[in-house]
Amino acid sequence: MRREERAAAYGTGEAGLVHEVEGYLLARAHREQARHEAEDFCAEMPWLTTAQAEEVVQRYIRRRTDLTRRMLLETVERAAQLRQEYETRYATLRRDLLTRHAACACAVLAGTGAVSTFVCLLSR
Repeated sequence: MRREERAAAYGTGEAGLVHEVEGYLLARAHREQARHEAEDFCAEMPWLTTAQAEEVVQRYIRRRTDLTRRMLLETVERAAQLRQEYETRYATLRRDLLTRHAACACAVLAGTGAVSTFVCLLSR
């Protein structure tokens, strides 16, 4: 991710820096968790040499990181889609509500005018 993309994703200023640091710390924690899982997996296979076990650990971490990255990107894309759908729906509902309120206000105004006219005609 380029600097401009990160700035747009995290915002600017102190809040953006806090979000970026938080993301970094979460990524590191995830990587450490993957390492522990891989080491536990390798511990169940005592016939592996140290080099083989380290290779298995590195491959597991790489695959787990790639999988997590793909899942997060898909989640971000879906969140953007949902946001767009909700914003579109909200705009439609707001427009419909405004239309109904305007129609009701016109009806009340017309009714008030009709009653006023009727009262004026009766009072003559």
